[in-house]
Amino acid sequence: MYRAVVADHDRSVFGTPRAGWDPGRAYLLAVRLLRDRPARLAHSLRAGQQAQRVRVSVPEADAELLVSAALLHDIGYSPALVRTGFHPLDGANYLLLSGASRRLAALVAHHSESRFLAAIGGHLADLSRFRREEGAVMDALVHADMTAGPDGRPMNISERLADIAARHAGEEPDRFAARQARVPHLLAADQRVRVRMAMRGADRP
Repeated sequence: MYRAVVADHDRSVFGTPRAGWDPGRAYLLAVRLLRDRPARLAHSLRAGQQAQRVRVSVPEADAELLVSAALLHDIGYSPALVRTGFHPLDGANYLLLSGASRRLAALVAHHSESRFLAAIGGHLADLSRFRREEGAVMDALVHADMTAGPDGRPMNISERLADIAARHAGEEPDRFAARQARVPHLLAADQRVRVRMAMRGADRP
């Protein structure tokens, strides 16, 4: 099943890799790092596709940054990158070491309100080394992540949040509460994306 989802995201969707951290290069890196985690790869590629759909909601100069961040947001799950065990940090630290911009690394570090789970895991100090961005790009990254199902299928945000709650219902109460504390922030970000899309006369995401 995952192979079919991955195959649906042909490399050409994200363009030919160029110098710098464009979506084409981000695609190749995500595939290389997550190929042994097929469900996670399928989710990441779907997030990249969802970011493509809402790229008009961000300034034109930030559109490729958004898509690259969406493709790379979960690379910290790659066994080769695990250092802290907190995937937003492990992915962001790897990107910095690989020469990516601090802004791209910071988007990965803070994706989908990671600060709530960082607090529970004792990672806030390390996370604070990355500037938490607010605005159109971060909102669109939330939308991309929260409309890509765990197996790569598209979902609306209500379905995705319900799925997250169901899959994590058995974890420690403090961690589950932190995960759920993100929900109003995630919903608000998704709504802001929809408003920006409407203001630009774009199709609703």
